Amino acid sequence: EQYDHMVRLNTLVLPGSDAAVLRIKDTKKAVAISVDCNSRICYLDPYEGAAIAVAESCRNVVCSGATPIGVTNCLNFGNPEQTEIMWQFEQAVKGIGDTCLFFDIPVVSGNVSLYNETKGEAIFPTPTVAVVGLIEDQKKIMTQGFKKPGHRIGLIGFTLEELGGSEYLKVLFDKTEGKAPALDRKNEKQVQEFCLELIQKGLIQSAHDCSEGGIGVACAEMAFAGGFGMDLDLSNVPRSNQTNADDLIMFSESNSRFIVEISPENQTEFENKLNGVAFNRIGQVT
Repeated sequence: EQYDHMVRLNTLVLPGSDAAVLRIKDTKKAVAISVDCNSRICYLDPYEGAAIAVAESCRNVVCSGATPIGVTNCLNFGNPEQTEIMWQFEQAVKGIGDTCLFFDIPVVSGNVSLYNETKGEAIFPTPTVAVVGLIEDQKKIMTQGFKKPGHRIGLIGFTLEELGGSEYLKVLFDKTEGKAPALDRKNEKQVQEFCLELIQKGLIQSAHDCSEGGIGVACAEMAFAGGFGMDLDLSNVPRSNQTNADDLIMFSESNSRFIVEISPENQTEFENKLNGVAFNRIGQVT
């Protein structure tokens, strides 16, 4: 909305998908770039929040068909002379570092902005992370919009009842509280590699990471982007015996999840590739 994305005419994916995608001139390659941070999650747990920012930004470039290859950051905090703020800063840096080490992605640069306060009250800790990914073949770029009525909508990854720091709590109840969603790095890496394989082999028609707003918002964004409707059925999504509430499943912000669109002709081959990866069919494009 504030910058001409057609400057130099390298933009391959217009605004409105998971990542910006730019061609590398005179090659078949492209780069995908995403910037992420959920400051509410970082407020509840700065270590997990910063780690989640790395994971989500990686998921976004993976959704575009790219392999994450580099990280930069902008670390925004309040007054570091306050013990609590300095602790937030320390934990966020450790969360980014540990996660990048696990994913084997170098942090190539960064920036720090401190003393961000209004009348003595600090902003939420906001360790913003940017990830760049490499696409070897421009023909294998993926976007998030639904492509065709009749295609299946599937959910890759586990959904837990995690509403701490969620959009759901903020929008409906104006609350930022609870326990931050957990990040299982091993599982995160597995589902990212699986989604990337599906894209490269042409087994899915669209992909979108599931983060702020959960399944409900992710599916709505895919519908908006593609110009289609959808029928959703969450009865296939596992849930604990303690609750049958659909809103917990619809708006949970569990990590390590993708919404994907699968054509009927690719359904069998897709399912043969699962090999233990959690998957549930949750609807159909209309």
